[in-house]
This record gives sequence, C-alpha cells and structure tokens, in this order.
Amino acid sequence: MSDLTDPANQPARLGSGLPAPEKPEPNRLLRVVVVDDHAMFRAGVKHEIGSSVKVVGEGEDVASSVEVITRTKPDVVLLDVHLPGGGGAEVIKQVHVVDADQRFLALSVSDAAEDVIGVIRAGARGYVTKSINAVELIDAIRRVADGDAVFSPRLAGFVLDAFSGSIDIAEVDEELDRLSQREREVMRLIARGYAYKEVARELFISVKTVETHVSNVLRKLQLSNRHQLTRWATDRRLV
Repeated sequence: MSDLTDPANQPARLGSGLPAPEKPEPNRLLRVVVVDDHAMFRAGVKHEIGSSVKVVGEGEDVASSVEVITRTKPDVVLLDVHLPGGGGAEVIKQVHVVDADQRFLALSVSDAAEDVIGVIRAGARGYVTKSINAVELIDAIRRVADGDAVFSPRLAGFVLDAFSGSIDIAEVDEELDRLSQREREVMRLIARGYAYKEVARELFISVKTVETHVSNVLRKLQLSNRHQLTRWATDRRLV
C-alpha cells in the first residue's frame, strides 16, 4: 500500500446524521472482514493492518462476501466497490437485509462520483481510496467502528454535493445503470479526450470495438456526439 503523507490524502470526518451504533469494547482488537476480488491486495491489506485489528474473514465476490460477513459478524467490513456478482453496493444491500447494523468502509481505487455516491446510498459509512497508508486506514476503521462517517477529502465533496442537491443522485444512477462496465470505462476515457486508438490501447481492445461501445453509449444516454458526452460526464464529475 502506498504511504502518502500528503495531508490532502488524509480522510476527513463527517457526521452522518444517523444514530451512532454501539461502540466496541475498549482494548479489544476490532474484527474486520476484507473484501476484494484480488487475492494479492487482500494479502497486502492483512499484512498492513493485521497487528492492529483481527482479520476474521475474506471475500472475493458478492456471494462469498455476504456469506463470510453474516457468519463472522465483524465490527467493520473493508469493501471494494467493483466485485464480481453485482459490486460492493450489492454486498451491503444483501447483508443489511439480515443485519442492518453491519458497518462498511469502502476501500477502492476508484474516486468516481457515481461509485462513491452509489456505495454510500447502499449504506457504507465511509469511503477511502487505496492510496491511503496503513496508519490512516487503521484510524478510519476505528472511527467507522465508533460510529463516525469517514471520507477522503475529495470524496467527501461528492457526498456533500449529492445531499445538498448539487448532484442529482437518482439521475446519475438511472442513466449509468444503462451502461455496462466496459461502456463506462470507454465513456470515461473518451470524456477525458482520448482518441479511439488510445482507448483501444488502454483497454486492450480493437478500435472497432471502441467505436461500437461509443455508439452504444451515445444511444443509451441519448447524446449526439463525443462533445455532448464529455459535457455529460463532466457535469456528473465522472472524469
């Protein structure tokens, strides 16, 4: 994990406005489940935080994550946003059906607004990026276990904007839901100004496939050209 000392990367504390769950007993190691579809990343997280918390389970997709979380009942779940089987938000929704008090802290490489808003809407109490260092991550875990809401500074802005009405959450979710994961990847790169050949090289696909994806994105979002697509994505802070 990167050890970034830049204050701009340190998590910010926000009040959630929800009743605070009961705090864990003092002097007890917090019990944590680590959810990520990459085994090497899970191993790295366990190595970094294992002396300060007790990792009681791991999940690699939605099904395995829901099973281990409901069985072990950890204090906090470290949850990646993009998982096979429906994503981190689906894990939260399924777990909260049987245990509404389970606390989740999203830990993801993504800092896209729709990922942040989507997982917070599902019920996560915080969201930090994988650039966080071990000390900051352990502190974030403890704060979520204590009932706080924890966000990296840039991500906190998305949440504030969403709940202040600056971002139309329903519109973002509804329109993005029309796009496949690959179409979202192509959309972001096109909106950032990549040429079709650059997108193809970045995603290891053919130029013809890029053209097909762009055509599908424009049709699904009812846009006419890549300039409108760039404006659409920029307005929603997706790039």
